[in-house]
Amino acid sequence: MIGIPQHMCKLSLSILSLSILFTLSACSDNTPTEKVVDIDESTDVATVTEAAPVAEPATAMPEAVSQSESAAEEAIVPEVASEPEVLAVDAGAKLYESNCKVCHAAGLLDAPKYGDTAAWSARLIKDKETLYMHSAKGFNKMPAQAVNDVTEAQVKAAVDYMLASVS
Repeated sequence: MIGIPQHMCKLSLSILSLSILFTLSACSDNTPTEKVVDIDESTDVATVTEAAPVAEPATAMPEAVSQSESAAEEAIVPEVASEPEVLAVDAGAKLYESNCKVCHAAGLLDAPKYGDTAAWSARLIKDKETLYMHSAKGFNKMPAQAVNDVTEAQVKAAVDYMLASVS
């Protein structure tokens, strides 16, 4: 550019790049959520709740960014967590009897049999969250179970029910 010092051009490009970066990061939601299962023994009810996403600390913005851009970022409202799903304590057993038993009782499609400690120990090498994910979304020969009217919380309850038979 003619007549404009090189450091001013670099500063302008830096400001423009930062404003684009802030705009894009404000539009994305990459925060993972965790589900927590609480069992109230007095009422025989399990409650599944999603933990609220952790807010990231604000980063220092250069003074050159306009006030309208910073005001737009402050106007972002965090999402409200959905209502927790309330499950009966025997929800895992009911789902096992209605869906899971078909394969896990006979070992069809290489499914670990209900109560077979050796078959389940190979799967427990991975963590429980991996078992939950594979059960809900499907893995190898096992089809996804969190379909139609079956929720991921119900699938987790069924996995916990089967794991209780081997622990």
